[in-house]
Amino acid sequence: MLPRQLSLLALALAAAAPAALAQTHTPGSFEDGGSTLVSAMMMFIGNDEVVYILDKAEGNAAQIDGHAAWGAAYNIAGRMHLPNGSYVTFGGNGAAGPGGNMGDVLAPGGYSATYDTTYGDYSGSTSIRILNPCKWDDISSNADCQWFDNATLLHMQKQRWYSAAEPLGDGSIAIIGGFVEGGYINRNWPNKDPATEGGAAEPTYEFYPSKGDATVMNFMIKTSGLNSYAHTYLMPSGKMFVQANLSTMLWDWQNNQETELPAMPDGIIRVYPASGATAMMPLTPANDYSPSVLFCGGSDMPDYYWGNYSWPFYNTWTYAASAKCHYITPEPTDGSDPQYVETDDMPKGRTMGQFVHLPNGKMLVVNGGSMGTAGFSKQTLYVTSLADMPYDQSLAADPVGQPAIYDPNASSGSHWSTEGLNTSSIARLYHSSAILLPDASVLIAGSNPNLDVNMTAIYPTTYDAEVFYPPYFSATTRPSPQNVPSTLGYGGDYFNVLLPASSYSGSANDAADNTTVWIIRTGWTTHAMNMGQRSMQLNNTYTVNSNGSITLHVSQLPPNPNLFQPGPAMLFVTMSGVPSNATFVLIGSGDFGDQPTSAASALPAKVQLDNVSGSAPSGSGGSSSSTSSSGDSSSSGSTSHTGAIIGGIVGAVALVGILGAAFGVYIARQRRAASQAKPASMYAMSSVGGAGALGRRDVRNSDSSAFVPLQHENKSMWDASGNASNFSLSPYHDEPRMGGPSGEFDPYYQNAPRR
Repeated sequence: MLPRQLSLLALALAAAAPAALAQTHTPGSFEDGGSTLVSAMMMFIGNDEVVYILDKAEGNAAQIDGHAAWGAAYNIAGRMHLPNGSYVTFGGNGAAGPGGNMGDVLAPGGYSATYDTTYGDYSGSTSIRILNPCKWDDISSNADCQWFDNATLLHMQKQRWYSAAEPLGDGSIAIIGGFVEGGYINRNWPNKDPATEGGAAEPTYEFYPSKGDATVMNFMIKTSGLNSYAHTYLMPSGKMFVQANLSTMLWDWQNNQETELPAMPDGIIRVYPASGATAMMPLTPANDYSPSVLFCGGSDMPDYYWGNYSWPFYNTWTYAASAKCHYITPEPTDGSDPQYVETDDMPKGRTMGQFVHLPNGKMLVVNGGSMGTAGFSKQTLYVTSLADMPYDQSLAADPVGQPAIYDPNASSGSHWSTEGLNTSSIARLYHSSAILLPDASVLIAGSNPNLDVNMTAIYPTTYDAEVFYPPYFSATTRPSPQNVPSTLGYGGDYFNVLLPASSYSGSANDAADNTTVWIIRTGWTTHAMNMGQRSMQLNNTYTVNSNGSITLHVSQLPPNPNLFQPGPAMLFVTMSGVPSNATFVLIGSGDFGDQPTSAASALPAKVQLDNVSGSAPSGSGGSSSSTSSSGDSSSSGSTSHTGAIIGGIVGAVALVGILGAAFGVYIARQRRAASQAKPASMYAMSSVGGAGALGRRDVRNSDSSAFVPLQHENKSMWDASGNASNFSLSPYHDEPRMGGPSGEFDPYYQNAPRR
């Protein structure tokens, strides 16, 4: 097996490696990021070297083990510390085949499939899959680098598709709502059963590791229809802010008590498929680490227009996306009642816009379109033939290629800026993604508003990645911090970071006064969301030394794990708005359970020295050294971005697909056995098939994701009851099967043990 994996890796590199990128980059520009090999519907940062990219099950030309690849590893060529964190995905859909049709081995009742003989694809609707990220050279050669995927040992209690996932302060994860079998929105019409929609909606929540039986959340019933990928943010109190449809609440998950908050203003839907850009604003000492959540864009389409599971009841591409922005502080520290506050409009309305935190306290928005919604379909209520759909299967139009930057600290009327920001020529609509890289650039990839691979559509399947360089790349010198720790805790003793004089030019006192320390969790990016994304500025003072170096005295995180949940993150030191390269750190204990906390120690008073200056060239803005925070002398610039098919179970297990050819919202899910029939590099769109052709309810299944704070050396697993087991965290592989597919080989089949 090993030689074959290495051979596939070498072939992928030969096909995917672009020319080396320059060491200097034009600020505000997009540069070629090479090929992602699979369409980048989902991405997450594994470590300083690797971004993991996941696709739905479709006919990508890239091949692995005799079938189309649905996952890839992307080499970001960094040289920094490794985090000690793992990643987990929840749920998926039933088996899918070419053209987005239902797999050909049906589950009881015929509403979904357990297997597809062309894709070799199994249902993953209750799956829990865990990945330990590895270094680039180990991805194919080390079995511990592959997905753990064994439903007989680990699975959810309920089938879920497009559920929300939010980490808690103890490192466990709340999994909320979702479709059972999928659809455009999560309702029938007329909506006579808002709780379960006749078995198509899942209104419950559960936890990983388990905290008990799955329990109904009344909020999911109240928001029926527009409640997939609900926006969820843990608050300082330990309660959770939840927003879906037009409703908002604070949820006491320990007692399942809901406190209603004001409705979203102006009738604007921000959850999928309106898909407004949404993120918690940076947590800083200046705002006393009080979280505020910012919502921008989305759609104010009337309720009827959203339609049902099958398709919208309106030609969505003719309806303009909103440009309005609102924020809310769910737990005000002054005792006032939470209220939505309107802030500056975006420069242009967007659906599927995505916020990415930058390590200077600002927020970048990229991707999306100015017309329509997320999702895809072969028809609407008024256009009943795919041949008459003006943008093929896309329900959005007019891509917005110019990024915009939001500054939370700017005055009213000046929050947004597009100055100096170029416009991308690549349409990034449905199934696009974006994520911050360790060198503080932004990887942008994906876009595939099609049922399967389609290179001739108006908005085709896209494999071309881009790297966007924010304005701070105008600096020729960047900070080069030394002695950055690899772990951080909640309260306790401060730590010292040394900035050499070569990190800056001009007055040492001025440079030190304008230095900040940021920790950023990039989250799991999919569907215009970064689940788990947070940005926090750590408190610091400094001492200016006579040789021009600066010693930063930096506080640990505030002694409240609810503010920044345990797990991996990146630490940046930013001088006058110019960030260093990131150091990967682990926040908390690296394990589930109550996190140790201590009172924050007092920081030393700042110490300045007059007539002391940095040694970097004048006006350079930061460090002239390209070394990483760990002291590695290798270049940490983006020297190359290369893609490789993930060998073994990574290329075969985590993917995305749909059920039913009549409508289109793809989701991440599982594929487990090698294909028995090699798929073509591209499949033609079929005009009929799937659930719609069979006259059944059109439904599909779900995925959501978040990090898991497991240490690499911790190989223990948890079963669905939350009990530690003795099973090794090694990849699961299906046993060889003879005579074709059968339910007995599928751990997700009805006879598998369930809780």
